[in-house]
Amino acid sequence: MIKLMLPDENGQVYNYQTSEPKFYPKPTSPLKSRVVYSAAHVVCDPFIDNSPMEEAAIDWEGTLNYRRYLWSLGLGVAEAMDTAQRGMGLGWNNTRELITRSLQEAKSVRGGIACGAGTDQLQNISRITLSQVKEAYLEQCEFIEKYEGQVILMASRALAACATSPDDYYDVYSDILKQVKKPVILHWLGEAFDPSLSGYWGYKNLNSAMEVCLNVIRDNKEKVDGIKISLLDAQREIEMRRILPKGVKMYTGDDFNYPELIQGDETGYSHALLGIFDAIAPAASTAIQALDRGNKQEYRAILDSTLPLSRHIFQAPTYYYKTGIVFLAYLNGHQKHFRMLGGLESARSVPHLAKLFVLADQAGLLMDPEFAVYRMNSFLNLAGVSNSV
Repeated sequence: MIKLMLPDENGQVYNYQTSEPKFYPKPTSPLKSRVVYSAAHVVCDPFIDNSPMEEAAIDWEGTLNYRRYLWSLGLGVAEAMDTAQRGMGLGWNNTRELITRSLQEAKSVRGGIACGAGTDQLQNISRITLSQVKEAYLEQCEFIEKYEGQVILMASRALAACATSPDDYYDVYSDILKQVKKPVILHWLGEAFDPSLSGYWGYKNLNSAMEVCLNVIRDNKEKVDGIKISLLDAQREIEMRRILPKGVKMYTGDDFNYPELIQGDETGYSHALLGIFDAIAPAASTAIQALDRGNKQEYRAILDSTLPLSRHIFQAPTYYYKTGIVFLAYLNGHQKHFRMLGGLESARSVPHLAKLFVLADQAGLLMDPEFAVYRMNSFLNLAGVSNSV
């Protein structure tokens, strides 16, 4: 156990002593009781000039190394998603290279992977037409499928900007689903993650919006593997899960309530496609291993212990959760620096990240506490916080 000085939310410095790390064993066989994807972050290259207004500079080896780490834990990778800073530093040019590299790497290690397709190559979305939205979606879907990847059909800011009715959403999605080669995963991303997606599916009322989404799925179910919803509303997810067409999976994107949703109830359960599984990957893997053995008590004990950390990382403004994800990767030595695309490392305060350190420690997710303390102290020194005990 190691002592260090940490600032609280009022800027007052206090003594903290780390806990013993937990042991999270790697799986010896594929995870089987649930389909589990971790939405993976990207590692930026801090030695290349990287203006927030320019194309992102990516450390490709660091980025791929992190994906190899996730695969070694038995997790699938959800590539080029919100966690990878789509629309917040990662543009379509680098997204194409990220998808290509990750699909090739996944094939070499036989790792699970699915890739996000959106419309972020479109500029000036205030003047975009529905036809342009369809073309942009299809361009990205075709690119992913050309390299034999599975598509995650992401929510579109451009579609939200130009759609004038629920029928516009239905028509765009139905047209795309008719043209993809393999079943896709739909993604309903709530406005907590992206305020520009308010009123998605043509309604602010979630009951009405859900019905539009369900109609798309029902009428194209042979082209829908599942749907990921990220509304941070557990009851909404359960309700939708219960009325999905047979064979269509629910993937939870609820970073506040994932233990209960993945465990499920008497009517079914959710699979996982989660940004928090980037940060808590060892615990997520071990929990699903316990579920594979039928040990629900161990499963819940592990994942429940990570909830305070997840709820802290994803607190409002939720779209800045990526900062916490990358900071924990830095503390655990998965990257050499705490820098992000577009300078997003500054999106959370020093006290916020200090509390993240504590919650990660309490969940046993500082894999080498001595190393994590060294990095935390380095960060705090730069922030003007003394680390003398």
